[in-house]
Amino acid sequence: MTSTKIETRFNLDSPQAQKNHRRMVELVAAMKDEEEKIREGGGAKNIAAQHQKGRLTARERLQKLLDAGSPWFELSLFAAHGMYAEWGGAPAAGVVTGLGRVQGRLFMVIANDATVKAGAFFPLTAKKVIRAQNIAIENRIPTIYLVDSAGVFLPLQEDVFPDTDDFGRVFRNNAVMSALGIRQITAIMGMCVAGGAYLPVMCDHILMTEGSGLFLAGPALVEAAIGQKVSAEELGGAKVHSRISGTVDFREPNDEACLERVRSLVDKMGNAPSATFNHQPAREPAYPREEIYGIFSSEAAGQYDVREIIARLVDASAFDEYRAEYGQTVVCGYARIGGWAVGIVANQKKHVQVAAAGRGEKRIEFGGVIYTEAAEKAARFILDCNQNLVPLVFFHDVNGFMVGKEAEWSGIIRAGAKMVNAVSNCIVPKITVICGGSFGAGHYAMCGKAYDPRFIFAWPTARYAVMGGDQAADTLVEIKAKQLEREGKKLGEKELKALRDSIRATYEEQTDPRYAAARLWVDALIDPAETRKALIWALDAAALNPEVREFKTGVLQT
Repeated sequence: MTSTKIETRFNLDSPQAQKNHRRMVELVAAMKDEEEKIREGGGAKNIAAQHQKGRLTARERLQKLLDAGSPWFELSLFAAHGMYAEWGGAPAAGVVTGLGRVQGRLFMVIANDATVKAGAFFPLTAKKVIRAQNIAIENRIPTIYLVDSAGVFLPLQEDVFPDTDDFGRVFRNNAVMSALGIRQITAIMGMCVAGGAYLPVMCDHILMTEGSGLFLAGPALVEAAIGQKVSAEELGGAKVHSRISGTVDFREPNDEACLERVRSLVDKMGNAPSATFNHQPAREPAYPREEIYGIFSSEAAGQYDVREIIARLVDASAFDEYRAEYGQTVVCGYARIGGWAVGIVANQKKHVQVAAAGRGEKRIEFGGVIYTEAAEKAARFILDCNQNLVPLVFFHDVNGFMVGKEAEWSGIIRAGAKMVNAVSNCIVPKITVICGGSFGAGHYAMCGKAYDPRFIFAWPTARYAVMGGDQAADTLVEIKAKQLEREGKKLGEKELKALRDSIRATYEEQTDPRYAAARLWVDALIDPAETRKALIWALDAAALNPEVREFKTGVLQT
């Protein structure tokens, strides 16, 4: 059976397409420049210091661990971006996480970057490691830890130590992953101290290099606590733990030998059960992926047909659109991405003309807005995908749900609640891509971060918040003006404009995708032309989890 191929109608030579293309190229280039800077970690001086210790950097270790020539899909690269300036910053939060292949197998890799504050854990470091572990848990991804960390960053210990998404959760996750049968390997290639010492001991295999240290308290703390003077090597060196304590499984002379041993251990692993999701050989889209640059409009009032985006992401550009003539501001349908069968839910950014129910009158529905019919359709489609074990992919460019008397009378709240219910109770993997705006309750209904997508990606054009910057500025200025009026004060036009501009600037900064990525609200910022590759990584990972629970929704308002 063949699906319907999407026939492109977009004019890539139009002035608007050229404008869109230039804008996207600028944003992608700026993003990639920032990425290269982040990948430098603590900088040349700290890299040289790492080499002087006879150790590789985190990224050099990755190159030797992963299969030669195989791709690496990095997660949370922008973590802590623009944060901790008073402490000199923490590029990538001082830890590298991502998906790669070792002996052909897909692994989550978590590697401390000792060039950033000796690999110490900032608050975002712990949260980034925990997010990587949570992805591994949800998708049953075997995990390799490359440990080289001085432990908690003490000046910020109150924000690292006690909470459910702080340092201790890392070791709790180690135990949970082990109980679930998720394979874990730890290679200690530097310091592994204090609470962090529990991580390797809770994994399946523990390797340690000469010159590394594994102890609950370092020499200085031991002397302060009990008055005992002891060297790091005598206290918890590789020979101690391989010959005396029996804590490590393999003692290796250096990083290279240690990583080669990890690869050898992986080579002996048995195969875990695979998921039941439908897969066939992949086919490339019929249209070049780079054409997305010209099609997508990042302007607030810009329009485009989201089917043109879908056509450049799915296998053979084939798409079985669901209820194509109903609820047209949300496009739903079945396709394949990298051979995996998927259900797609995408906001339609093009205005559409529809007939009003019961009257036959024509009206315009605005692109990027979820109307009652669109919410009803999307909810029903999501239920179908769960019933038929089809993973879901959501593409966001949404202003929110429709408001006003006609919308309320049509039952927009009930329909929206139905869509949120369906998204909340999904048993199939959900993957979210924030392409443009993702505002208000539309962010929730389209499977925002709070709704447990297995992965959430964002384009450099992404923006999301309760509402857009202009609306927020107008609302907040009005509230402030009325507050001052009650106090007997009144702002002039110039003062109101200055206040509005200040609020808008703050709001725009907070809706920037880098702001979101810094705080781990998204797993990766991606080049729109690389969206298909990102989705294939995510789908390959999701397929490692064979467990699918019973599908239940509870009460649906009908």
